[in-house]
Amino acid sequence: MELSWINKLRIGAVIALGIVVIGVFAWPLAAPDDPMSPVRSSDIGFVGTLLLLALSFAVGAISFFVAWPHGREIGILAVPFGLAAWAIRSGPMLSLTQSHATAQARQEVVRSLLFEPVYWLLIVAAGFAGVVVAQCISANQTSKPGIAKLQNCLKSNAAVIGLLALVVAVLLSNFFIGVLAQGLPTSAKTPAAQPPRGQIVFAGIAAFAVAGFVVKKFFDLTYAWTILTTALVLPFATMAYYRSDTIQKFAEALPAVYFPHAIFAVLPVQLVAFGAIGSVIGYWLAIQYDYWRQHGSD
Repeated sequence: MELSWINKLRIGAVIALGIVVIGVFAWPLAAPDDPMSPVRSSDIGFVGTLLLLALSFAVGAISFFVAWPHGREIGILAVPFGLAAWAIRSGPMLSLTQSHATAQARQEVVRSLLFEPVYWLLIVAAGFAGVVVAQCISANQTSKPGIAKLQNCLKSNAAVIGLLALVVAVLLSNFFIGVLAQGLPTSAKTPAAQPPRGQIVFAGIAAFAVAGFVVKKFFDLTYAWTILTTALVLPFATMAYYRSDTIQKFAEALPAVYFPHAIFAVLPVQLVAFGAIGSVIGYWLAIQYDYWRQHGSD
């Protein structure tokens, strides 16, 4: 897909659709009572979740036609950008840490967040499903009409090598978030501090862009595999860095602004929203890089 001016307009229209419908219109579904509190999936409720899934599916399907004939490549961006608007408006992780002063309370908070990325990933997946279904309905496959046509289009072509790609993506995204999502240190030995929102936006997008680039370049897999990684980095970091004795030391000796690893300063909704955007960017950067390598000398 060439990044011509018309494709830039299509990308802008899809992003605007996601921000308006999800980021603005659906914001009351997730808005916390306290503006300084972080956005949590537990605050949305069952009915709100069903409505959010339906909106995401509809936004994905509409985005496919808005970005026609590149709806499959561009439409996936709508829902992540909508969630990104929530992620930017959300209060910081620091608010949760400050309200849970003891080591046990902080461990319970992190445990409650472990599987929250899966929730936000399902919202992104609903948008992607809308894109895929819209593509299947519009595809010119006269040999397999109706339900058979849709089932054929939705068949997965993922390979076992995807598991290895997930491992690599988890390690890369975890490392680069740890490097990039850092507040200003007061000394070389100071642990990770709560970064500002802009730093989290940059770190999330950049880290997963690197992972998306590697997954496409070396495993030849789509951005969907890297997006899956957004649900795995927090459990991995918890096993690697969030030990009981470490949290005890942090709770007793350090202010709530400090964390054992920078990833614990990033909310799940931020991980998924910015991670999905970065994954798509990295995927297309890899394609552009290969094109440059092949035709750059022409």
